[in-house]
Amino acid sequence: MTLVLEQLLNGVQLGVMLFMLAAGLTLIFGIMGVINLAHGSLFMVGAYAAAVTAAQTGSFLLALVAGLAAAGVLGMVIEFVVLRRLYARDHLDQVLATFGLILFFNQSIILIFGRQPMFVNIPPAFQGAVELLPGVPYPIYRLVIIAVGILVALGLWVLITRTRIGMLVRAGATNREMVRALGVDIRLLYTVVFGLGALLAGLAGIMAGPLTSVQVGMGEQILILTFVVVVIGGIGSVRGAVFGALLVGVVDTMLRAFLPGFLRTMMAGSEADALGAGLSSMGVYLLMALVLLLRPKGLFPAHG
Repeated sequence: MTLVLEQLLNGVQLGVMLFMLAAGLTLIFGIMGVINLAHGSLFMVGAYAAAVTAAQTGSFLLALVAGLAAAGVLGMVIEFVVLRRLYARDHLDQVLATFGLILFFNQSIILIFGRQPMFVNIPPAFQGAVELLPGVPYPIYRLVIIAVGILVALGLWVLITRTRIGMLVRAGATNREMVRALGVDIRLLYTVVFGLGALLAGLAGIMAGPLTSVQVGMGEQILILTFVVVVIGGIGSVRGAVFGALLVGVVDTMLRAFLPGFLRTMMAGSEADALGAGLSSMGVYLLMALVLLLRPKGLFPAHG
């Protein structure tokens, strides 16, 4: 029971990380109609900026500010310099351009920092574990990530449902031309939305740094799962991003933790491990296929 609870919390923590990425991605695609493969690069840039700042200053707070600033500013620069020319183009052009950005950022990171991974220490205030239940210790830092994800979700909900910017964002997702006709500077709105999405990707990268090594290509590894989340939740829906991310995080973690052990009860250990690893990797994609079979527009499509 202890192991199940720990893995469930690990799944929620992974889900929260995925949500921070998926929320930005779904806003960008739902409102701007742009497929941004370079979203994972913003995750990586945020992680690197935070890791370098933490190594130089020893301050997690300064690292947090540096990571958010680097990802947010870079996101707005990408929108202004590259993506603004692609809104009227088809999705293939957007995919090719943003894939080119992935290669550019990966090579830039290699030139500046080299290929060696960087390791970030968990801030002293968040080190150690806390007993959630008797005999069930859980790392404080992972709980902090879950708490940050909840705050981000609440903040986005307030922003989108209770503010003028949120009203324009929702209107822009429904009918961009009408918003432009009403005199709204749609270009500025797009830059702000893209900057917000980049900021969330950077935040996810900063939080992920102390759990995994900060290295070149780390964004692409998690970007695929993020696209799965967006498709399952519903394109353009922040509510869908929340539920999709938690669902994917928990399913992926639980399968990896328990499926090989379950298969060992029916076959030899090495075969069970190999089959379990393969099926665990496929699990979220099978889940996506099932959701699309039942609800082709995702669990919570933007218009719903």
